[in-house]
Amino acid sequence: MPVQMQLSRIIISEINEQQVIYLKEVHGERQFPILIGIFEATSIDRRVKSYRAPRPLTHDLLVNIVEALGAELDSVVISELRDHTYFAKLRIRQDGEIIEIDSRPSDAIAVAVTCDPPLPIFVAEEVLNEVLD
Repeated sequence: MPVQMQLSRIIISEINEQQVIYLKEVHGERQFPILIGIFEATSIDRRVKSYRAPRPLTHDLLVNIVEALGAELDSVVISELRDHTYFAKLRIRQDGEIIEIDSRPSDAIAVAVTCDPPLPIFVAEEVLNEVLD
């Protein structure tokens, strides 16, 4: 059963190539970091700080496309950890059915925080068990 998480911290470093976001359990104390790129970290940070660009940025564009096609963004699921790499699914509801799209967690989370209200973020229990062992 996936566990609902929330974005708890964003660490942007000017001297490191990898940036860090932390996800924390909504109804618990577990948390863990995910290393992401600077562009995704910046996009997430802008959304969290309610910055709106004068023109749509990449994650805005994705949200606009999904909505223009008559679908609805539903949630994000970090579904797997394989060889130190997280795998995620961006879940979209169309015509009453859920479609899961393969995504990097950083992009899926950037889309999640771009939505208003932000999409729920879930992490598979197996991923939590593996990362916290």
